[in-house]
Amino acid sequence: MQWEIVIGLEIHAQLSTQSKIFSGASIAYGAMPNTQACVVDLALPGVLPVLNRGAVERAIKFGLAIGATINSPSIFARKNYFYPDLPKGYQISQYELPIVEGGEVSIQIGESEKTIRLTRAHLEEDAGKSLHEDFHGMSGIDLNRAGTPLLEIVSEPDMRSSTEAVAYAKILHALVRWIGICDGNMQEGSFRCDANVSVRPRGSDKLGTRCEIKNLNSFRFLEKAIDFEVERQIELLEDGGMVRQETRLFDANKGETRTMRTKEDANDYRYFPDPDLLPVEIESDWIEQLRESLPELPHARRERYISNYGLSAYDASVLTSSREMADYFEAAAEQVPEQAKLCANWIMGEISARLKKEDMDIIDCPVGSTILVTLIKRVHDGTISGKAAKTVFESLWLGELKQDVDAIIESKGLKQISDDSAIEKLVDEVLVANAQQVADYRNGKEKAFNALVGQVMKATKGKANPAQVNAMLKKKLS
Repeated sequence: MQWEIVIGLEIHAQLSTQSKIFSGASIAYGAMPNTQACVVDLALPGVLPVLNRGAVERAIKFGLAIGATINSPSIFARKNYFYPDLPKGYQISQYELPIVEGGEVSIQIGESEKTIRLTRAHLEEDAGKSLHEDFHGMSGIDLNRAGTPLLEIVSEPDMRSSTEAVAYAKILHALVRWIGICDGNMQEGSFRCDANVSVRPRGSDKLGTRCEIKNLNSFRFLEKAIDFEVERQIELLEDGGMVRQETRLFDANKGETRTMRTKEDANDYRYFPDPDLLPVEIESDWIEQLRESLPELPHARRERYISNYGLSAYDASVLTSSREMADYFEAAAEQVPEQAKLCANWIMGEISARLKKEDMDIIDCPVGSTILVTLIKRVHDGTISGKAAKTVFESLWLGELKQDVDAIIESKGLKQISDDSAIEKLVDEVLVANAQQVADYRNGKEKAFNALVGQVMKATKGKANPAQVNAMLKKKLS
């Protein structure tokens, strides 16, 4: 490939406070338009902002979780631009001294790991929302979101594909939910991505002209938008044109990006320190208290799963994609540590597939970890086959027989035949009835052996223990 893709992401995470960042107004989702905008949010004359301590606390927790520097002081600035849903005519944000600086996270691409550096994470207020669909010849403004606390998380341009960008966004999505600072609800706008995309000749150190794709609220849209934009820029350059720095929107219906406005630079916003807000001084004791309050972080759990349970880096990464999934796995693996890999396979396989099909979270999984462990034990001790276990799982999911694994096995007649003498008798009968296949196997045709196994399994309606059938056949045929 002649071109190298360069991607950086700006992620806006809505912080899980009860009120706005500079006022006491509620941030509850779904309220009637303009019912949650107080005098501070509306920027009425004479009102002053008061910083929400909970927003600062959540920003510090994030910084600690990514190994960043917590700046003290940090300073709020006014970002000046004029738009109908911005009542003050400026947005209160942070510029020169953000609360969080630096840090890094690791992403897993297959079995390979890559570190993505973070530039900063800063606190800011959200704007309101322009409404176009319900009005004819005009637009409506809903200021309920104005003043909602956001943490804007800015990465370095370290990603080289849409796959890496999605993996990074998913890691951050899991992390902010893991430490309880954001609910991560992308449909409600609690977690939104802006993608800065450029291309450059492979081997070049000079960055290409970037375009920013705004407000991507799903991982699928993030991937599609980046892929389209990369193709658009490469085609433009190869045709002798130039990429123009601009802000673009992604049209999900057409699967393409389109121009929104010419991209501004920082000096266009005329940043200056907000005179209504003092610099934020953060005591070291508070930082240490918050550090101690953090749960075991995803990367620490991943390493522990690899070390304690012998899982692959990929498996450990999938299982820690959410705190709820990690807790479910751990509750199961602690009961049967020697079968931890089998627990992982069931969670990543049957359970995840069923949850996805029914659009459910693992916290709502009807098959609890203890019930799953009982099912795994019945496979391990030879009571049922792996195939029969899937039938039992289906019954467990539907709540049959009060989710009693043994009762389901008994009622459906799924118990394996594991008695050596019974299997030997069946094998002898199959060998007598299939003399040609026996001769073929002894003449070097390996496929004939599989056919004989199939005949035994057919005779038992799949209930014979496959390992014992294989061993018995090999013994008889040797």
